[in-house]
Amino acid sequence: MFKSKFLKVYGMPIILLLSILIGTLLGITIKDTSIFKPFGDIFLNLMYTIVVPLVFFTISSSIANMVNLKRLGRILKYVFIVFVITSLVSSIFMLFGISLFDITKGVNITLTSSGEVEKLSIGTQIVKALTVTDFNNILSRSNMLPLIVFSILFGIGVALVGEKGKNVAGILDSLSLVMMKVVHIIMYYAPIGLCAYFANLVGEFGPELIGSYAKSMIFYYVICIVYFLLFYTLYSYIANKKKGVKSFYKNILPVVLTSLATQSSLATLPTNLDTTKNIGVPKDIREVTLPIGTTMHMEGSSMGAILKIAFLFAIFNKPFTGLGTISIAVLIAVLSSVVMSGIPGGGLIGEMLIVSLYGFPLEAFPIIATIGWIIDPPATCINVCGDTVSSMLVTKLVDKTT
Repeated sequence: MFKSKFLKVYGMPIILLLSILIGTLLGITIKDTSIFKPFGDIFLNLMYTIVVPLVFFTISSSIANMVNLKRLGRILKYVFIVFVITSLVSSIFMLFGISLFDITKGVNITLTSSGEVEKLSIGTQIVKALTVTDFNNILSRSNMLPLIVFSILFGIGVALVGEKGKNVAGILDSLSLVMMKVVHIIMYYAPIGLCAYFANLVGEFGPELIGSYAKSMIFYYVICIVYFLLFYTLYSYIANKKKGVKSFYKNILPVVLTSLATQSSLATLPTNLDTTKNIGVPKDIREVTLPIGTTMHMEGSSMGAILKIAFLFAIFNKPFTGLGTISIAVLIAVLSSVVMSGIPGGGLIGEMLIVSLYGFPLEAFPIIATIGWIIDPPATCINVCGDTVSSMLVTKLVDKTT
């Protein structure tokens, strides 16, 4: 009986972990790993394909079936508060880590001219982030925030219709359940897909992860592990004491493995929705918090912004000290996590802010881009798992005020 229960809970995570380890070994030992790429891309494309209908049906059905729309207001309010606070904490933690370890000592980077950078209108980008010019443009994972906004409005519209909208709400709820079943079907292919994806990833990019960036890469990976163990334990404890911590670590492994392998918050969303369900996060909270979190909550990006800034200061021989310098760094980090991550080209806007506010030359752009690439796997993991514990915290806050 114990063996059966253990396999039911940990069977799939163990299989996924073994598949990633096998993929890593294949990537190290086989010279031409490109043969694995199609099998990995199939899994990733399946996850990307399911994301748009999954987000629409989960959010709209959750809102449409709410008896009290005031609860939606409380959920959205606490989602924003939790996102901002956790992003702030992550940036300060990275600052603390950098102050303890001189990770940029001996850095030797050859600067190449990046040319002129196209200036972007922040106002125009915000409009693009929240809206699209035609309905068919919503049906794309490239426009997730407009899709989320439309899903919320559609769900509210169904709820406000009242009795006549109950049939629509019921259909939306059924379609939401169907989408989750489709995700479960896709996950049967996950061991093969993740093994192949990781084999190609390690084989193609592994050798490039050495050199002047190695120390910063290792530092970021270690900081992410420490942050995960320290703060996600704390957050889950705040959410539901020891039961919350136990439930978080019992269910989080599939989310960790999927995010590390795919390096995509969107591709991990279906897995995260299933994980938070197992943790015990209410349907309406998880189906609102997680989709919004994939585009507007990036603790890993917040930490990455601080690392990029410190790296550039070292390269250009500037002291990374002073209240003004640190304050701007934290502001950029929080904006990168909560605001600019949801804007098309938001990463570029964040990098432009770093360069312009601190007066770095344009040659700093390729340096920032390289750092962003090498820290992407753990950053994505922190981003996604941050959404998980955020949904737990929002549950605590909403239920306390209900």
